[in-house]
Amino acid sequence: MRGRGGPRGRRRHRSGTSPLPEEIAAAVLFLASSESSYITGATRPVDGGHTAFQHRPTRFPDTEEGHDMNALAAPPRNGELGFWVAQLADKKPSLPRFTGRDSVDVAIVGGGYTGLWAAYFAKKLEPSLSVAVFEAEQVGYGASGRNGGWLSAMPPGNRATFARAGGGLEASRALQQEFVAGVDAVLDILEAEGIDADQHKGGALVAAHTRAGLGRLVTRRDAELKYGLTDDEVHLLDRDEFQSRINISTVHGGLFYKHCARIHPAKLVYGLADTLTSMGVRIYESSRVDRVEGRTLTLADGRVTAAKTFICTEGYSGQLLGRRSLIPVNSSMIVTKPLSEEAWQQIGWDGPQCLNDSAHTFIYSQRTSDGRIAMGGRGVPYRFGSGTGGAGATAQSTIDLISHKLSTFFPSIPFEVDHAWSGVLGVTRDWNGGVHWDPASGIGSSTGYAGHGVTAAYVGGRTLVELAFEKETERTTLPWVGYRAPKWEPEPIRWLGVHAMYRLFGIADQWEERRGSSKTSLLARFGSRLAGLHE
Repeated sequence: MRGRGGPRGRRRHRSGTSPLPEEIAAAVLFLASSESSYITGATRPVDGGHTAFQHRPTRFPDTEEGHDMNALAAPPRNGELGFWVAQLADKKPSLPRFTGRDSVDVAIVGGGYTGLWAAYFAKKLEPSLSVAVFEAEQVGYGASGRNGGWLSAMPPGNRATFARAGGGLEASRALQQEFVAGVDAVLDILEAEGIDADQHKGGALVAAHTRAGLGRLVTRRDAELKYGLTDDEVHLLDRDEFQSRINISTVHGGLFYKHCARIHPAKLVYGLADTLTSMGVRIYESSRVDRVEGRTLTLADGRVTAAKTFICTEGYSGQLLGRRSLIPVNSSMIVTKPLSEEAWQQIGWDGPQCLNDSAHTFIYSQRTSDGRIAMGGRGVPYRFGSGTGGAGATAQSTIDLISHKLSTFFPSIPFEVDHAWSGVLGVTRDWNGGVHWDPASGIGSSTGYAGHGVTAAYVGGRTLVELAFEKETERTTLPWVGYRAPKWEPEPIRWLGVHAMYRLFGIADQWEERRGSSKTSLLARFGSRLAGLHE
C-alpha cells in the first residue's frame, strides 16, 4: 500500500503508526527462515486459532507417566472426516444417490447445517412443498461435521462494516441480538425434535496469556457492549476468577460470554437429517451439482428442475459461486483420549464451557461429553488454488503445534492425542458473510461464515427461506442480507496475501510473549486492518 506520511512521503500503516524497526527486522528474519512454515492459527474465533510456535515433536509433561507416554504413544487417527464423524460411524444415516430427472419446489445444494436448516424451515413454512437436498459427498462432510462444536452468538463478520453498509449502529445491534436469540432458538428446536447433540449451554471463556492480550479483551468487551450485549452477557474476569473456572497457570484474566453452548457437530448433522427425512425431505448423497443455470440443476447422472434453489456450500462454493467470491480457509483440530477424573480435578474444568484465547492466532476448544479435550487452530491456513483438503489428513507439524498449545495450558496433565483432522470454512475478502436471494433467477445463497458457522447456518438458512417466500421478518432486514463483499485477488496474490497475513499475526504473538508487552504489536494492528477485521 502506498501513502504519504509527511513531507518525504514516508509510507505508514493505515492505523497512522509504523512498526518499530526491531519488529520489522524480526518479521523479515522470521519470514525468511524455515520456522515460518510452522505458523498456525486464525484471526477470528469458529467456530478457532492460536499462538504460533516453532515446530517441535509432541511431548507430554515431564512426569514418570509422561515419559512412558512419550515412548509408547501410538500415532493418532488422522483425517477420516474427523473425530465427530468417525465416532458415529455406525449411526450414519443411509441415504441414496440421485439419478435420473426430477422436479421440486425447493432444491438445496449442500448437506451441511445451512442446507439442512433451510430444508427444515421450508417444510415448517409449507409442509406440502417438495424439498430435496443434494450433497456431493455425505451429509456433514464439510465444516458442519468437523467444527469445534461452538453454538455461539458471534455474528459472521465485522459489525462496524455492516453498520456502514446500511442501517447504522442499530442495524448491527439487531444482527447481534438475532445471533444471541439464535443460540437458544437452536437449543429449543433440538429439544422439541428430540435431537441429542450433547448440547449444553455453559458459556465461553476467553483466556488472556499476555498483558497485551488482556488489553485486547478490555477493548473487545467495550465493542460488545457498543453492539448490544449487556454486562451480564459478557464480563471481565481477573486471574483468580478465571482460574476458579479453568485452571490455566499462565492466564492474566479473561472474558466470559453467557450465550454459547457446546455441541457434538456430527450428532447435530445426523439428528437434523433424520428429522428432515421424517418430514418428507429427500436427501441425496454422492450427488454433486455441477451447474445451476436458471431453474435447472445439472448433476453427473441427472437433472433437476426447481422453482427455487438454495446454494449452501460454504467453503466448497467456488464452482457454483465463483472462486474469488469466497475462499476455503483451513482449520485443524485434535481430540485427546478421555482424561482421568484426577486430571479434570487439577484442570478445574468441571463444566461444559467452551474455551479460546486472545492470541492473534488463537485456539478454540471444548470439553466433550465423554471427558476429552477437543482443540483446534489453523495449521496450514490456505491451499493454493482454493484446495479443500479432502477427508482432512493433517500434517504432523500441525498436530504437534496444537498439542503443544494444549500442554502449555495444562503443563502438569499427561494427555494423548486420539484423532487429528482438518476442514475448511468459507471466508470472503473482508470476512463478512451474507445472505442473498435473487427472485428473478430463483437462486439464493447463505455463505461466508468465517468460522462462526453453527449459529450462522441456522440464521442464514432460516433467512433464506423467508426471503424466497416473501415473508418479512426481523431477519430479512438485517445488514448481512444482500451484503456483497469485495472479490478476492487472483492467484498467486491470494495465496501470498493469506499466508503473509497469518504469519504477521504469528510474529506478533511471539513478539508480545517474548517481550511481555502490554500493547498489541503494530504488525498485528496492520494485519487486522488489512484483512478488515478491526472493529
